[in-house]
Amino acid sequence: MSQSSRLDIVIAGGGTAGWVAAATFARFLGKAASVTLVESEAIGTVGVGEATIPQIHNLIVGLGLDQADFVRRTNGTFKLGIEFTDWVRSGESYVHSFCQTGRGVGLIPFRQLWLRGCALGVAADFGDYSFNVTAARLGRMSKSAGSNTIPELAYAYHFDASLFARMLRDYAVERGVRRIEGMILDVERDPESGDITALALDAERRIGGTFFVDCTGFRSMLLGKTLEVPYLDWSRWLPCDSAVAVPCESSDAFRPYTQAMARPSGWQWRIPLQHRTGNGHVYCSRFMSDDQAAALLLANLDGAPLDDPRPVKFTSGRRETFWSHNCVALGLAAGFMEPLESTSIHLVQSALGRLLNVLPGDLQRSASARETFNRLSAVEWGPVRDFIVLHYFANGREGDPFWDECRRMEIPATLDEKVELFREAGLFMREEDELFLDDSWGQVMIGQGILPASWSPLADNVPGDDIGPFLESLANSYRVKASTLPTHREFVAAMVGQGSQARVGV
Repeated sequence: MSQSSRLDIVIAGGGTAGWVAAATFARFLGKAASVTLVESEAIGTVGVGEATIPQIHNLIVGLGLDQADFVRRTNGTFKLGIEFTDWVRSGESYVHSFCQTGRGVGLIPFRQLWLRGCALGVAADFGDYSFNVTAARLGRMSKSAGSNTIPELAYAYHFDASLFARMLRDYAVERGVRRIEGMILDVERDPESGDITALALDAERRIGGTFFVDCTGFRSMLLGKTLEVPYLDWSRWLPCDSAVAVPCESSDAFRPYTQAMARPSGWQWRIPLQHRTGNGHVYCSRFMSDDQAAALLLANLDGAPLDDPRPVKFTSGRRETFWSHNCVALGLAAGFMEPLESTSIHLVQSALGRLLNVLPGDLQRSASARETFNRLSAVEWGPVRDFIVLHYFANGREGDPFWDECRRMEIPATLDEKVELFREAGLFMREEDELFLDDSWGQVMIGQGILPASWSPLADNVPGDDIGPFLESLANSYRVKASTLPTHREFVAAMVGQGSQARVGV
């Protein structure tokens, strides 16, 4: 048995992905590795705001960050889910929340009771039975709202991506990460093994290492350009290829959720922060010009713009492998999963978790680790892709050429199987540790108008006369409890402290 050698890790690129990686390595590898991050202030980052999913707590807790300090330093707010507006019909909306919907009876899942209630004419909107959705619609937020009959609110965050990266940068540098300012001009390789040996910044500066992490964004300078790992294009399922983003002044509506509003050739996001609102318009350039997209975004802000719209071009998909030779790609360098379900940071942190679990002490013996890492990464990315494709495929916006084309697309076989199983009796079978659980798939399928043709016979064991009172009691208990919670604005103001009240409009 050989002794583990000290890793010399070089991270190419900063931004959210780069500094999440640097902070994670500093926290969990400690003195077992030296970590150097190379970034250039001349290269801008993509995000103007960031929405997350509850798995972000694993990162916050794992790094030992104080929640109040995190919210304060990133101008953060809280997120109970995502409201999808006009995806099925104009004026209609639903919320994909982070909280379990309803409460089952014995072995009978709640959704099956709701489906039977629909057939009996005694069921309300599916979202009425979610505590998260009820609180979101009332603009309420709390960390400890649960009881024996009411679940605690499950939440994530909105925050300023640049401020989050700066916070992580401070954290990492304090723990020994070396930051080097400079533009990467070349990537050097060993002529025999093909491994990367160094990043060349200029004629005199050369940053060598034994393991490299590509966080260079869409350029993918290491994994894509240098190691020539092919890109798997998913645009036949995710046809949007452009976005334009702009911040605006905060509005009076301080919502504890992300908004995703369907537009003629794509959709618009709205992310409330303490000091401003982040906005963006994701669209397909085959159906709308860049100028039209920017004009449509500016016409649908809920506050005065604070900058000029900034365009971003992309192709949805991923690298064929995420780890090649002695290089792993994270974030946009690994692939692009459009921000519809706020999965970008989670994919970075989950990749880092996998990497730390399989990274060998001797990099010369890493073939099995690479194979395992790449296989599990592909397993994770596929269902996330399918979940996002579902929103486009199951739309009801008849008459819009873009949306008509999306409804007619041939969806991945893995998604088609899920849709057909749900259509039959509202069933869903989770496979291989998928990110999104049964309730998430159920909320989106029902919200997008995919209603099962029947329900499980288990639900027939409950007397029909009991279904209506049970459903009403559940929805009413959520409404009553949610109405007692502080508003989202009050909750954030209390967390960040009196000195920050002006930023949240209190």
